[in-house]
Amino acid sequence: MTALNIKKGSSRHSAYDLRNPNSDAIERHTLAVVVDNEAGVLARVIGLFSGRGYNIESLTVAEIDHTGHTSRITIVTTGTPHVIEQIKAQLGRIVPVHEVHDLTVEGPCVERELALFKVAGEGDKRVEALRMADVFRASVVDSTLANFTFEITGSPQKIDAFAELMRPLGLTEMARTGVAALGRG
Repeated sequence: MTALNIKKGSSRHSAYDLRNPNSDAIERHTLAVVVDNEAGVLARVIGLFSGRGYNIESLTVAEIDHTGHTSRITIVTTGTPHVIEQIKAQLGRIVPVHEVHDLTVEGPCVERELALFKVAGEGDKRVEALRMADVFRASVVDSTLANFTFEITGSPQKIDAFAELMRPLGLTEMARTGVAALGRG
């Protein structure tokens, strides 16, 4: 039997194509926004997203220039290409915003996230948690007789994979920083 050449938007399980083949797919974009470091700027940026029903998957903010009083907001969001263009245009119109960069469109970028995991366990589960942490290059930053606290840095997918492996071994608590990203080159 040969493979079927099925177009985007069609289904292998139905004789009817109920989806609109012209509809845009949902995309994930990482936006870097340089803003004035002053009170209320973050609220205005977030208000733009909440007021229009746009979703934020990750949000990080830090001052990047002490003398120029500017901060960088890194936002990971999802939407159709049209929605992403609307978000960028609307962000650019906010007064304290200096630059808006879509790192997803501008070329390859490096994305990293820091996470802390508290894993409780005894015996074999404890040993297995240490083995898995070694494979993922996670560091033990705190240890008691009852649990470990691991620190791991990597892509969001790596953090997700580590969390899934730690759940059956006794994951009790997790904290994530959100994505920090820079364009490559």
